[in-house]
Amino acid sequence: MASLTVATAQSLITADIAGNGQHIRHLMADAKAAGARLVHCPEAALSGYAKAQIRDWSRVDWSAIERELSTICALARQLEIWVVLGCSHRLTAPHRPHNSLYVISPTGKIITRYDKRLCSHTEITDWYSPGTEPVVLDIDGLLFGCALCIEIQFPELFAEYARLGVDCVLLSAYAEDPIFAILAQAHAATNNIWLSLATPAQCAAALPSRFIGPDGQVQACAAVRAEPGITLGRIDHDDARYAIALSKARPWRQAARQGDIYRDRIVTDPRSMDRQSP
Repeated sequence: MASLTVATAQSLITADIAGNGQHIRHLMADAKAAGARLVHCPEAALSGYAKAQIRDWSRVDWSAIERELSTICALARQLEIWVVLGCSHRLTAPHRPHNSLYVISPTGKIITRYDKRLCSHTEITDWYSPGTEPVVLDIDGLLFGCALCIEIQFPELFAEYARLGVDCVLLSAYAEDPIFAILAQAHAATNNIWLSLATPAQCAAALPSRFIGPDGQVQACAAVRAEPGITLGRIDHDDARYAIALSKARPWRQAARQGDIYRDRIVTDPRSMDRQSP
């Protein structure tokens, strides 16, 4: 099986779109120098997040977002790396934007986009239009799924990605709730997948970025302070630490969910049907 190094970014997100873009490019260069093949950025890393850096859609400089995105794409082509980047995606008026992850290939092209499907109450009421489908990426023979922030509260999304055969879920968040870290480990362990959790530097005191193995254990974690940087995680199916999770637990759980191993063993026995006798 393939192996790959992921740089989980802990970027500083501000209202300055040009500053955000420059900061992301610095982290991309750091990731390339460290041997990463993929850079995974937090939710809204380029545009800023609604309710935080964005107070009114009419004040967003969409042209600046397009310029910075184009420059990031050019650097991805120069560095020959993948980038998964959080950014608001403008729709045709009067529709509200999507809360999205752009997927940029080493050719410098945006090859797809994940739009947040399960938005929070405030997001869906006042800020964003929801997405409708999962996104699965094939990067060097490994499969990646995408999710955003509060979607961590919905285990069915991670089970869906497991059914789709993903090796790793890229979860971008603008959050500082420590329970997110616990849930991320639970989803990784339950579905035997790697999980990259990217959060902003300003949230790091409570929820630093991290990379989690398919056994649910944290493989690497960023600094627990408001400090930008990257955290390197490694996806490797030959890593002995994950032998049980990948070769035993994951295939058995897939078979258990399909149910054949149970249906074939259902018995017809009066003592099984009688639930009131000892």
